[in-house]
Amino acid sequence: MERKIRVLIAKPGLDGHDRGAKVVARALRDAGFEVIYTGLHQTPEQIVNSAIQEDVDAVGLSCLSGAHMTLFPQVVEMLKQRGAGDIVVSGGGIIPEADVPKLKEAGIKAVFGPGTPLQEIIEFHRKAARKREHGDS
Repeated sequence: MERKIRVLIAKPGLDGHDRGAKVVARALRDAGFEVIYTGLHQTPEQIVNSAIQEDVDAVGLSCLSGAHMTLFPQVVEMLKQRGAGDIVVSGGGIIPEADVPKLKEAGIKAVFGPGTPLQEIIEFHRKAARKREHGDS
């Protein structure tokens, strides 16, 4: 039996809107992933601790408050500091197009905006998990 891909979905910061995160979590679950949802108002430290404790393949961050340029890179950096830099981090939410290249430079592997087809998010995580498994992250 093939190991399920494990994805942590997290809402960093003070953003209290989690409908999109829950929709993505459910889509990943329905596609056969094992999904851990951390809930609202998580600090980068809490997210990183959960990701390591749960031995996830990927972390999906969701932010609608505008704090993505601070919070997303903090998660990536903390994962690296804890020896878990191979965990794939993606982001979603209300993120201006101008911020996407900066986020990718900071180590965010993909950014999904409103209206992104769920199948695209699912396929991204399947490919990312295969690359991580083979050491190609």
